[in-house]
Formats: sequence, C-alpha cells, structure tokens
Amino acid sequence: MSHATIKPRLGLLKKTLISAAVSLAALPALAQDTFKVGIVSFLSGQAAESFGVPAINAGKLLVDQFNKGAAPAPYNRPGFGGMKIEAVYVDEAGGATKQVQELRTLYDREKVDAILGYVSSGDCLAVAPVAEELKKFLILYDCGTPRIFEDGKYNYVFRTSAHATMDNVSLARYLKARNIKVDTFNMINQDYAWGQDSKADFVLSMQQLFPNAKSQADLLPKFGAGQYGTEISALMTRPADLVYSSLWGGDLQAYILQAGARGVFQKQIPVFSAADHTLVPLGERFPNGAVLGARGAYGLMSPKSPLNDWWFELHSKELKVYPAQPSYRMAQALMGLKAAVEKAMAANGGKKPTTEQLAAAMRGSSWPSPGGTITMALGNGHQAIQETAIGRTRWDAGKKMVVVEDIQRFPAECVNPPANMKSDDWMKAGFPGSKC
Repeated sequence: MSHATIKPRLGLLKKTLISAAVSLAALPALAQDTFKVGIVSFLSGQAAESFGVPAINAGKLLVDQFNKGAAPAPYNRPGFGGMKIEAVYVDEAGGATKQVQELRTLYDREKVDAILGYVSSGDCLAVAPVAEELKKFLILYDCGTPRIFEDGKYNYVFRTSAHATMDNVSLARYLKARNIKVDTFNMINQDYAWGQDSKADFVLSMQQLFPNAKSQADLLPKFGAGQYGTEISALMTRPADLVYSSLWGGDLQAYILQAGARGVFQKQIPVFSAADHTLVPLGERFPNGAVLGARGAYGLMSPKSPLNDWWFELHSKELKVYPAQPSYRMAQALMGLKAAVEKAMAANGGKKPTTEQLAAAMRGSSWPSPGGTITMALGNGHQAIQETAIGRTRWDAGKKMVVVEDIQRFPAECVNPPANMKSDDWMKAGFPGSKC
C-alpha cells in the first residue's frame, strides 16, 4: 500500500474520530451522573430484626433492580432516569438527637441528593424541620404520626405512606362490618408519639362506630420495654371483648409471646394495627383469630397486580421470605422517588433535577406501587394516602405458616381524612366525605 493511499485514509479516520468526539460531547452529562440517596432504618436494637433489616434488604434489592434496568414498567429505565443510584445505608438506632446529627452528616459530608428513611415517629418529628431548614429533600418512608404535616408545613419534606389514622379507622370499620361484639376493650401502646397517636385515633374511631363500648385498661409501656408482666397482669385482671395494640417490632414480638403464654388471647380478641411483619418470625406462636392490620395492603393482604406479582416473587426468591410491611413501604418510597426524579428530568431537558425541581415533581404526585396506588393528597401534596386491608389470622399446619383470611379492603378515600380536615376533627365529626 502506497503512502498516497494511507494519507487519505488517515484523514478520513481523523474526521471520524473528531465527529465521534463531537457526538459524545453533545450527549447529556447524566451518563456520568449518579444520584446519591441516604437510606435510614433500624439496623440494630429491638426494631432491627423484624422491621429495619427487612426494609434495608428490600431497599438494596430494589436499588440493584433499578440500576440494572430490570424492574417492570413504569420503572424499567435504568437507575433514576439513566443516573446510577448510589445508596448510603445508615442505622436509625440511637434516638432523635443522634438522627439529627446523622441527617446533617448525610447532607453535608456524604453530599446525598436525598434522604429516604425513618421508622420512629419521634425521629421523624425531629429530622423533618431540620431538613426543611437546610432546604434538602427528605422522604419519610414509614413513621405514622399524623402530626408531621397536620401541625407543620414543609416544602422539601414528604411522606410516601399513609399516616396512622388510616390504620385505626380501618380497624374500627372492619370490626363493625364483621359484627364483632365490642362492649369493652383494653389497650396497650408504646409511650411516645406513635403509640399515643395510635391510641387516640383508635378511641376516636371506636366512639363513632361503637359509641357504647367502654375503654378499660389503657397501658403505655416505654418504647423498648421488652418485659410486660405488669401490663399483662392488668389485662388479665379486667378482661375485655378485645385488646388493641399498636406495638411493633421487637416490642410486639415480646408482648405476644408473654401474653400468649399467660392466656390473654384466649379471653380477649387481639387487635393489631401494624403486626404483619411479625407473622413469619413468630409463626404458630402468633395468636389465631387476631384482627390484623399491616398499615397498608401489604404482604398476604396485598392486591393482585403485575407489579405486585413481580415484587412478591422477586423478594421471596432473593431474600427467602415473602415481603411484609417494611419491604412494601421501602419499595413504594423508592418507586415514588424514581418517578419524581424522572418526572422532573422530563420537564428540564433530561438534566439532573435540583432540589426545588424534585420537590415540585413529588408534590401532589401519584404512582403505582406493589401495594396499590400512592397519592400525595394531604399536607399540601406532601402526605400520601393509600388503600389498606384488614384480615384475621390462622395457623395453617399444612402450609406451616400463618395465613390471613376474611380480608376486607378499604379505599384510600374511605379511611383517610380529606385534605381540608385534620384527622382528629374528621373522626370527631363522624368521617365526613369518606367514600367507602
């Protein structure tokens, strides 16, 4: 080959390389971008085994699926709009003061684009105003107290799950629909925001639907108490038609084991607002015939849909256990965040969204989740509502698992207050505007 032949070809190669370089330069920078998110839940302490660790494991599984582009539509675009998701996992244990410090560290040192987390209502009440002060994006994925958005106003803070009012209104409606006799009831709840608010919501709901029912024992052990001998003695001294509890995590497991051993549930129907996450670890020790809430249409009470089928099967295969409340709430939060990021990118030319653009995209949004449609309908578009389900438990010796039967589903608009009313006012007024 002559030098004369080589020279034109080198010229052509040079032009091709220049053209390719120009084309690459013209591509959006998001191919090199990552979206960094801090994910916070209990990795140690009494809430870790049955709640925090399953939630984190579900989060890791879903982030991996997102990054691979392996999730079904509408979540099949890799990462968040093409950006790789980088997750930083943080232990929620240690109390509210520690969590405020951790939140600042995630924003200031880790430079996360968003934080998604918090199970404890006390932690949520502590971190929400700090994130707002810093003008940083925060998703509360689980905590239940209605006070966050009913007593405060936020621009950058969102909660992607319904608050505790839904849990208790649906329990009372279920008891009424099933004609369960309730002349008297006992209560045992943790002595902090979640337990106090749950108790108040249950009492207000019962006053509307069972106006003649009398409340007897009103027990408020400390969070993390672990030992309930005194409370169980009080329940046995004055047995009622049912005993209501919003206990969760290790506290709930300990209470069920101790109360069951002393025969509490043989004399009074146990009613749990948030107990499905203990069905697998407790197995046949979970009381038969309990009225069970899961804080949503989750786990064995989840709806039939292609998205839920995918999540249930994937979780069961990869994590060797079916998903319950913690996994569903983590999934719907991450799906909501992905939907908001991609909505914001569609509106800004495909660029990585700013905090303000992300907040605008999340505000008032709606997206499909394995547990049903999530809609940011309350708190000026910052607080979610969703459908829920209640059922009764039974140990199935053949399947070697607790099954949930006699399930009733409640639409979101039936068991959540309207946007123009606080939860307490809505319940006291007899649930005006509810669509059941």
